[in-house]
Amino acid sequence: MNVRRENLILKHRRHEPGQPVRLALELVEPGDLESCQQAERVTKQLPPGITSKMLYQDIIRIAWPAFMEFILTQLASMVDMMMVGQLGPWAIAAVGLTNQPKFLLMTMFMAMNVGATALIARYKGEDNQQKANTVLRQALLLTFVLSAISSVIGFIFSEPMIRFMGAADEQTLAGGTVYLKIQMVGFIILALTSTITAALRGIGDSRTAMVYNLIANVVNVIFNYMLIYGHFGFPRMEVAGASIATVIGQCTAFVLAMFSVLRGNRYIKLSFKDDFRPRWDIMKSIVNIGMPAMAEQLVMRAGMIAYSKTVASLGTLAFATHNVCMNIQSMSFMNGQAFGVSATSLTGQSLGRRRPDMAQAYSRYTRRLGMMTSLVLALTFILFGREIVALYTDDEVVIQQGAQILKLVAIIQPFQSSQLILSSALRGAGDTRSTAIIIFITVLLVRPGLAMFTIHVLNWGLVGAWIALMADQLLRSLLVLLRFNSGKWKTIKV
Repeated sequence: MNVRRENLILKHRRHEPGQPVRLALELVEPGDLESCQQAERVTKQLPPGITSKMLYQDIIRIAWPAFMEFILTQLASMVDMMMVGQLGPWAIAAVGLTNQPKFLLMTMFMAMNVGATALIARYKGEDNQQKANTVLRQALLLTFVLSAISSVIGFIFSEPMIRFMGAADEQTLAGGTVYLKIQMVGFIILALTSTITAALRGIGDSRTAMVYNLIANVVNVIFNYMLIYGHFGFPRMEVAGASIATVIGQCTAFVLAMFSVLRGNRYIKLSFKDDFRPRWDIMKSIVNIGMPAMAEQLVMRAGMIAYSKTVASLGTLAFATHNVCMNIQSMSFMNGQAFGVSATSLTGQSLGRRRPDMAQAYSRYTRRLGMMTSLVLALTFILFGREIVALYTDDEVVIQQGAQILKLVAIIQPFQSSQLILSSALRGAGDTRSTAIIIFITVLLVRPGLAMFTIHVLNWGLVGAWIALMADQLLRSLLVLLRFNSGKWKTIKV
């Protein structure tokens, strides 16, 4: 090992107490874009002074807190569903029917969060702290306005939306309506917290969000126990109690998230003395990245609603089984999403330093880690599918069919992980237009269209719906990989 390389590695490892370890990309000089691209065409080797171990350390440092956060959040969601499931299949169906309307209403501010993350990551790479904090303030302003509008719409039209989603009976309709209305009451709080989280991930800080979401999830589960069944003197509120518990947890997360950015001892800082007046140039940049992401989310929600309605036509029991399996599959998303946080942050920061070669290297190594983890998840679903489904319900029909579907979920794990991670890298580069087009093709056209064919023409029932989901994931993985390998994302201006 030459002296310069050894010094770089030692420089990477040494840091002041209480300060984060420096990223490997900070050990290479900001390079000319054209020369970096030329070097990539000549060799796939890592840049001088950079080792695989250094890349893996950076990736895992960002990914593991995000992974823990996502896992714990999803576990809380699973516990939610398990507790509600004890009320009967109607309750599972009622809560399940609220998911797509709620996600649809979240589309606007979540899309703007994509823009905020990409911009903050770029400015972090450029070491422009002032601009990064300006983006945070403008993003919070946008989020507040958009989430307030969505909240009012969602509250007023809760019942029509649940009816449209295919509530099979009055009990399911009533339960879903009250659950969604309560969610809309806490909608602004949820939105503002998500924007702070997006900003922190832009600078590579996933640990803070892990902490406040962990505490919020514990609070959620505790209030679930008290409000769903009426323990410790609280009234038995059933589905409404589950929704109230979720909002209480969200309020907890918001208070802790605000405290984290108001302390003033981190790269991302917030003060009420700061200028919160609209900055149209910054908002334009956020919107330019966020609009394709919003189109992507709207298309995805439209496709998911069409898909969900098709499955709901199979009846309450089949739809309850479907929601249990979707809830379990959401756990497997955590792998791709957590490594996707690393991909987004490190890609954006690398491009901010004009190092597309480092962005390429980080993305490649992140995908490799994610796919290895996905194989463990696939094996778990194959071996313990029945036992996992049985945690939700004691209905033998649901358990048997759910275990069968989890085998299909196992097959798509490596492909699902790959597309989630590479899509996140593309978004970190600001390439949200291509991901929107891919979602349009796969989620809006392929998944619901194939589901209708397998259910209504081939009569394959719920299994047919999940075969359609498999086709969506396989095609999406291929299209995202082709786009990433094209390298066009490296030259996008944000």
